Amino acid sequence: MSLLTIILSILLPPLAVFLNHGLGTKFLISLLLTLVGWLPGVIYAFYVNS
Repeated sequence: MSLLTIILSILLPPLAVFLNHGLGTKFLISLLLTLVGWLPGVIYAFYVNS
């Protein structure tokens, strides 16, 4: 993972997933997890982008 991806995964998890995978189910899952709670979105973004 690049430094930009790591920073975006912490600050804006759905954006980090979108930049690596585009619009799709991974992005929607990341968006929903971030809306439920910031920490689940961050964990999922790191999991998907690693």
